[in-house]
Amino acid sequence: METHEIKIRTEYIKLQDLLKFAGAVETGGDAKLIIQEGRVTVNGQVCTMRGRKLRPGDRAAIDGETELIVT
Repeated sequence: METHEIKIRTEYIKLQDLLKFAGAVETGGDAKLIIQEGRVTVNGQVCTMRGRKLRPGDRAAIDGETELIVT
């Protein structure tokens, strides 16, 4: 699994914004689609809420291949 640490300067970042910021998807529409398809997990649980707030220490994974760690 490929792992990337994503540093944020705010209290939290929304899941769809994290995917765009990290370059995992090109557009918000792409993020919406893969999240709704259940291809994204947050802290090991499938998440279909694109507005889910992620804070430092949270982990999001796409298709079990790419992991994004919020720092």
